[in-house]
Amino acid sequence: MSLGTIGTIYAKEFRDSLRDRRTLFSALVAPTLIIPVMMFGIGTLASRVVSQATKEVPRIMVIGGADSPSVRSDLEKSGRFHVESASADWKTLISDKKVRAAVEIPPGFEKGLESGLAPSISLYDFDGELKSGIAVGQLKNYFNELRERTTARLLAARGLPASVARPFEVLQANVAPPAKTGGNLLGGLVSYVILLFCIIGAMYPAIDLAAGEKERGTMETLLCCPAARTDIVLGKFLMVLTGSMAAVACSLVSTGLTLVLMGLALAGSAKKVSLVPTIDPLGMLGVLGMVIPVAILFSALLFTISLFAKGHKEAQTYVTPVLFLAIIPIVVGILPGIDLNLTLALVPILNISLVCKEMLSGVWHWNYIAVILGSTMVYASAALALAVRMFKREDVIFRT
Repeated sequence: MSLGTIGTIYAKEFRDSLRDRRTLFSALVAPTLIIPVMMFGIGTLASRVVSQATKEVPRIMVIGGADSPSVRSDLEKSGRFHVESASADWKTLISDKKVRAAVEIPPGFEKGLESGLAPSISLYDFDGELKSGIAVGQLKNYFNELRERTTARLLAARGLPASVARPFEVLQANVAPPAKTGGNLLGGLVSYVILLFCIIGAMYPAIDLAAGEKERGTMETLLCCPAARTDIVLGKFLMVLTGSMAAVACSLVSTGLTLVLMGLALAGSAKKVSLVPTIDPLGMLGVLGMVIPVAILFSALLFTISLFAKGHKEAQTYVTPVLFLAIIPIVVGILPGIDLNLTLALVPILNISLVCKEMLSGVWHWNYIAVILGSTMVYASAALALAVRMFKREDVIFRT
């Protein structure tokens, strides 16, 4: 193995990759632009949709309540709702989003308010539908207010203060620092995006440097040079790794700048901390360090798979399932309630996802970090050894 030869091949592949628009897009452009679009674009759109839904006066239906005219009249005059006349197909109307919610007022409700023994109110909505949820939430607020007013009136009639019904309040306060709160909120998403770009950044260079060489007919020319097969593999592998790490670095920088810009844009907001969570800067550097071995693993694995293909299209067919299979442990890692332990520290990809989420929260499990680094390097070394072995096989290199 000659370091000089490996460096020469790497430099040659690096220059060629700079001319490939697909490689540049996957390694530099996409990681830099997608995160701001996700945070600003999707966040702004979601905020507008929720804001418009909140401003809309929902159409509701009142079922029953013939002997409770004041309650029905109060609902109509409150300005919060468009009250529709009762219909036999009210469930279908809610399911078809023509009516947002319905309230069933039982017989004797208004009379029961005077004695404090009113029967229960039933609310009906389209579970999971935004506008229906807002409508039923407003109905809950209305009847909660009615209950509190009725309680206060009944207590006053008996000469008791309103505090008798609520003798104490339950207060809740967050004791975790902003970095841990922000890491817990965004850590899973950030690790997901970074690991995803780690794969995407390696995908196109791997396809181009293996299957692309075969398709262009330049693989034979490269093999005619006096360089050893191992040196050629390592030179190409380093270029694939460069694409992967470039995508990771761009995604990290883009994430950091996006959070800073969002913080500046909301500097005057009282909800700045909740809207723009803080992430530990050292955690971002730690994520970069932890991603290196998994980038080596993906680079070697994708390069090996691409060697079996005859051209770009066939390589994409082989590589795409790897992307989907890798997403599964990444998604599992961001699910709530899954904590890092010794067993999960040995599961490839999932271990990186979990430890990155912890580091972004400012939590450093050094024992697990050592296990994860060691196990991932073993997996990466095995994948790289497989790539070298496959490159030495004539039936793989000259498969047509």
